[in-house]
Amino acid sequence: MSQQNLNDFFIWGIDDSPYGPVELPTLVNWIKDERVVADTWVFARRDSSWQRAADITELKMFFGKKFARAAGGAGLTPNSLRRIKILADLNDAQLSHLMDFLETQNVEQWSTVVRQGDAGDAMYFVLEGELRARVMNGDRETILCTFGPGEFFGDIALFDQGPRSADVLANVDSVILRLSAVSFERLAKEAPALATPVLRATSRTLASRIRADNKRLGQMTQQFSASGRG
Repeated sequence: MSQQNLNDFFIWGIDDSPYGPVELPTLVNWIKDERVVADTWVFARRDSSWQRAADITELKMFFGKKFARAAGGAGLTPNSLRRIKILADLNDAQLSHLMDFLETQNVEQWSTVVRQGDAGDAMYFVLEGELRARVMNGDRETILCTFGPGEFFGDIALFDQGPRSADVLANVDSVILRLSAVSFERLAKEAPALATPVLRATSRTLASRIRADNKRLGQMTQQFSASGRG
């Protein structure tokens, strides 16, 4: 085997398939393009072993501050992202890549995250705490639903950027993740294999919510009809 071959690398992609062999300059370009992230598994032929990209000597300098911020600064890790129900089936490499498109927000109790009527520009995932969706009729508040850890809201904004249908406020101090419509478009273009399972899981949850709403509406209609006959 030639020395050139010994310096080749293979990359384990987010679609659970290996890519390569590639030489070091190509691998570095993939890191700069965020096709390879700190937790991506890389096979170094010279060592005959798989390692995280951030642990490979020649690559450590290309992560540094960015990786430290993702792993420690905001406390965001693949395991913390896995608390989100619709992300639970993604692997570590996919979750690590997804972190590049998310913003962490600390929300104080009673703070408003979105306001009814404002243009929607992002969806949100709840990591910690609890928030409620409400509509106001004069001074009267009607609570539509609450969102706890692992749940999400505001997802329709990714598709139409239309006006928000309700206020969302924090019941307690909370930590949420923001995925903007712009970031989602970039995700879809740069990592369609990652955007697809996120979209699929979001769609399943939306379908479940619509069915539940239809069921409640049917029950209310029946109750109204029954009271009318009485």
